[in-house]
Amino acid sequence: MAATGTTSTEKGRRIVGAERQTLAKDLVKRYTSGESIRALATSTGRSYGFIHRVLTESGVQLRQRGGARRRKKA
Repeated sequence: MAATGTTSTEKGRRIVGAERQTLAKDLVKRYTSGESIRALATSTGRSYGFIHRVLTESGVQLRQRGGARRRKKA
């Protein structure tokens, strides 16, 4: 999925306050529409851990590993 409005941020620079809230809203929107944490990390230039932390701080229910491809055995 393509980035929608999120620009690449400088790696390692702290993102706080209103900028973090704005980024969090965008990440939540993109993640809930199906984009992976790894894809979000790549498109924003941030780490997997940073994206994971922002999503959990925002109260997002994270998907299980394997996404939609994984099926339970009968």
